[in-house]
Amino acid sequence: MDQMLSKFQPVALSLFRFVTGLLLFQYGIAKILKFPVLPNFADPPPLILTAGGLELVLGALLMVGLFSRIAAFILSGEMAFAYFIGHFPRGFLPLINNGTAAILFCFACLYLATAGGGPYSLDAMMGKKS
Repeated sequence: MDQMLSKFQPVALSLFRFVTGLLLFQYGIAKILKFPVLPNFADPPPLILTAGGLELVLGALLMVGLFSRIAAFILSGEMAFAYFIGHFPRGFLPLINNGTAAILFCFACLYLATAGGGPYSLDAMMGKKS
């Protein structure tokens, strides 16, 4: 079973990178472009707008796989910051403070920062040319 599934690992890594970027990108769209309209972000403070800008730009870079490691590392830090500034003060447990997504994004991006973008990324295409 291990040998059968391990051959799909490179493709799964590229897919994981794309989906993680897409999900972060949607948060950026909601915070910056206000689509869809979210009740909590009617008039977001500057810190939320900064986070949205990072999620929009770096999420897009993750989707296409350009500068994947750097983008993922910055996003991992942003998600850790978001958890400890926005969620942790509301309670210790992530189920109570609604910080589960921030923790998952933090560690997903930390993994991508170490693993890279995978074979189906612009990083990989640019590496093959040189």
